[in-house]
Amino acid sequence: MKQELRTGGCLGGWMLVVLMMCLGTEVRAYESVPVVEGATVRGTVTFIGTVPPPKEFELRRSLDYEYCSQRSDLNGYRLMREITVRADGGLKDVLVMVEGVERGKPFPFTDAQVEASRCRFVPFVTVVGDKRLITVFNRDSIPHDIQGYAFDQTGGDMVFYRPSLEASGTTEAVQLINGRRVFSMQCSMHPYMQSWGYAIDHPYFSVT
Repeated sequence: MKQELRTGGCLGGWMLVVLMMCLGTEVRAYESVPVVEGATVRGTVTFIGTVPPPKEFELRRSLDYEYCSQRSDLNGYRLMREITVRADGGLKDVLVMVEGVERGKPFPFTDAQVEASRCRFVPFVTVVGDKRLITVFNRDSIPHDIQGYAFDQTGGDMVFYRPSLEASGTTEAVQLINGRRVFSMQCSMHPYMQSWGYAIDHPYFSVT
């Protein structure tokens, strides 16, 4: 069995690292089977070089200035760090996955949840099973909407829109087409509220 490590594209500040498993070219639905003496993959994703500065958003140009300024830089700007690096160089919010897996351990993947809290979406990176549901809860006392976009190397398209997030949860199905796996969510009222996600169909992945 041949293996190689490669990195995929960096979209919106988060990185996808793919461990290629050359097991064939035919695409099949994932099959759960008993696994005996399974392997373990361990590693560290590090960032080398100068960390890009955060994006700056002038709060007075968007709605709910006073409420959303709770997480400002105290100079009237909201900062969005698309790349977060620990003191030891470890890179946060990296999705590491094995590609080409057709069968293996059970995949009891549940629906994903995201929170709108203090004018940001958390977590910043979400993994959800393809054709599963993602629910966004509004924990703020102000309104938010949600726009969903699907991306590939050629660009992106809007795949869902909800004009109002509910405190009890607003749910959308993640069903991407044309082989797309990467999607993002953002609030049009507060442009610094963004998050990224990946639709996956097997359990061999991890997020740093």
